Amino acid sequence: MTPAAFEVFAILLKTRSGLVIGPDKLYLLETRLAPLLREQKIADLEALALKLKGIGHAALADAVVEAMTTNETFFFRDDKPFAHFRSQVLPQLAAQRPPGAGLRFWSAAASTGQEAYSLAMIAAESKALLGDRRVEIIGTDIAREPLARARAGLYTQFEIQRGVPMPLLVKYFKKEQDGWRIADSLRATANFREWNLLADLRPLGQFDIIFCRNVLIYFDQPTKSRVLEAIAERLAPDGVLYLGGAETILGLTDRLVSVPGGVNVYMRAKAATSTSASGAPALGAIASAMKAINRSVAAPTDSVPVSSLRSGAVGGS
Repeated sequence: MTPAAFEVFAILLKTRSGLVIGPDKLYLLETRLAPLLREQKIADLEALALKLKGIGHAALADAVVEAMTTNETFFFRDDKPFAHFRSQVLPQLAAQRPPGAGLRFWSAAASTGQEAYSLAMIAAESKALLGDRRVEIIGTDIAREPLARARAGLYTQFEIQRGVPMPLLVKYFKKEQDGWRIADSLRATANFREWNLLADLRPLGQFDIIFCRNVLIYFDQPTKSRVLEAIAERLAPDGVLYLGGAETILGLTDRLVSVPGGVNVYMRAKAATSTSASGAPALGAIASAMKAINRSVAAPTDSVPVSSLRSGAVGGS
């Protein structure tokens, strides 16, 4: 493939999804786009690039982006965030909110829905704690096919075995001919929407909990900053953000700070000035220290002002 053809794919993916690829990722283009080439009866990647440069191929461009984005996910993936959410954050939110006040959770880059439904199961198991509070879970992704599967709530035996404990399987899934269907009561709490992480997030509203894990790793530094700034806007003043194990906010934003005792768990910087209910020291010092650390990390040489960026987002939590 010529450098000019490769550039067509690189620009398309960066603009539409935020995904950054270099020439060393040519094998990914060849592997992931091969089924699309067969389906569309296109000879090769060179011919596909030529089509993408033409007018009236928006659907084809969307198909390329969807084929290239990562949709790897499974139930209760990397259990520590879910354990922290279950044992610490959920009880704290229940104590802070007025009786009957609802809770909103967001699974960003939700893929086929396992993360969102993992949160739904934890909420259902915490009924005694939450009482009659309404729990709303929003799952978003740019890939349409995985979202359709998430809405259907039907999973294969392999997908179930990758993380669903037997007691929860018995309680919240029903065996069908094609797999295991999650309970209607949990599907009713989850709303899956096609949404680009780098589009305007304001229509989604505000959230008490945001899981945005294993997404930032696919972005360059300026795009990471833009995503984190936008997410901070959507987080409730006392809300909590969970990132993936290989992700950090350092050098990217000063609007978020680490939650004491959590790993890759963050809150809004302003919220960290309050004193914890357990009598722990005020978190203002922590917020100030985190801001100082953020400022001390040298900005990447390829960084540009966030306001000048125009790009998209990628899935896979």
